[in-house]
Amino acid sequence: MNLRDLKYIIAVAETQHFGRAAERCFVSQPTLSGQIKKLEDELGVTLFERTNRSVVVTPIGHTILGHARTLLEQADAIERAARAHQDPLQGPLRLGAIPTLSPYLMPLILIPLRQRYPQLKLVLFEEITESLLRRLRRHDLDAALLATPLDDPELATLPLFEEPFWLAHPCGHPLAERDPIGPQELEQIDLLLLAEGHCLTHQVMEVCRLAERPRHGDMADLRAASLETLLQLVDAGFGCTLLPALATSGHRLTNGGIQIRPLEVADAFRRISLVYRRSFPRREALEALARLIVAQLPASVRPLLSP
Repeated sequence: MNLRDLKYIIAVAETQHFGRAAERCFVSQPTLSGQIKKLEDELGVTLFERTNRSVVVTPIGHTILGHARTLLEQADAIERAARAHQDPLQGPLRLGAIPTLSPYLMPLILIPLRQRYPQLKLVLFEEITESLLRRLRRHDLDAALLATPLDDPELATLPLFEEPFWLAHPCGHPLAERDPIGPQELEQIDLLLLAEGHCLTHQVMEVCRLAERPRHGDMADLRAASLETLLQLVDAGFGCTLLPALATSGHRLTNGGIQIRPLEVADAFRRISLVYRRSFPRREALEALARLIVAQLPASVRPLLSP
């Protein structure tokens, strides 16, 4: 058994096809199939159930694939450690971020990150929480910026900051004359939400005490795929929405027909954390990224880590 064989079985598991796996590994299909059969014979187990139409990972195959990904990650870390002896903060760092955070946080940190750690190459993936966690567990990501509490013994969490929610409503809306904005005011508005799959929707309903609101009426089916679309709907007068603090800056708000208001609702915020596998060997790079993120935060959010 060698690292090349482990790469082969991971490629087959992810593509579910021996031909596509061989193309990914730049070898012929007979070579890849022969090596995997040799590995199965060596281990005395069947890793894949093969038919003319499908390739399915066996239960023991799933267990071995988990170990294979860990071994390859550690082998890659050995190579990076050797190359980075003079500068441990170099090489690619694969970072995931949720869509309701990435467009607003990344512009704040990318230039400072390049200036401070020029050898650290950030590779960014922007997807919803469920997809990022799946990538993280498959070792496709090194870490992810998430806003959802986790209960996974394989994952560690480094809290970064708490981000309050703000109300966005059209200029001239009846709430423009109300101050402060509390739970009673929120109960009376048409609240626009993101589509299912975005953790922000659940967080908004929960922290603003709206979890029991029935999903009916004119706004029930009007859901957006992004915060930018929500803002366009607010600007057009379709209703109001709640925004994370980092999303409240920019010309699209100051020059449009949208008014941004703070909330007086207890615990109306979300906590942003850097999530990573406990086995990930480059903890120093993650801590450096975390400190840099906190150092670039505006006053509208509350840091949880010293820069």
